[in-house]
Amino acid sequence: MSSLDQLRALLGEPAPRQPGADDWAEVERYAGSALPGDFKAFLDAYGTGVISGELVVFHPRGSAPLPDRMARTHQEFAQRRDRAAESGVPEHYPYAFHPAPGGLISWGYDHSGDEHFFLPCDADPDRWKVVTMVHEVGCQTFDGSFSAFVLSFVERLASLDRLHGLGPQDLEFLEPEDLAELVADGEIGPTPPGFEPC
Repeated sequence: MSSLDQLRALLGEPAPRQPGADDWAEVERYAGSALPGDFKAFLDAYGTGVISGELVVFHPRGSAPLPDRMARTHQEFAQRRDRAAESGVPEHYPYAFHPAPGGLISWGYDHSGDEHFFLPCDADPDRWKVVTMVHEVGCQTFDGSFSAFVLSFVERLASLDRLHGLGPQDLEFLEPEDLAELVADGEIGPTPPGFEPC
């Protein structure tokens, strides 16, 4: 079973959508390349939305169209990279950003403040890696496909400890019913797999 199939099994079947034949034309023209097939298949099936309450993805024809967001994100991160180089910390931004040759291509972000990109490291987009800019202070590279990255992301959130997000000093003052309420509200603990369209 492919990672995309595993991801769909975890998230549940999406609501019926009618993607257009040319939905990706503008994005791929802007990127100067086709995009990974599993990325397009996922977005065509699910659309713009939030995965497991944390990871935000954008379809080209969604409420926040992907091409517009890509252009803004690339410009913003290219400026950050320039400032980091001027400040003497270029290692925080080891990659250029599109439209620079080989530059990172934005595809989403998470509510923890991380931005997610494709690293176009191969002529075949299905072999591209995923790079996460972590809180603007460095990056992590995932050596796998979009769907493998998202599957790993979802599984990690689902396997968090019940008290994840609380320090010992917090536990000292919380009653059991307060803890139960925090878990129920999704503010601490594991996050069940799911997809919320927006």
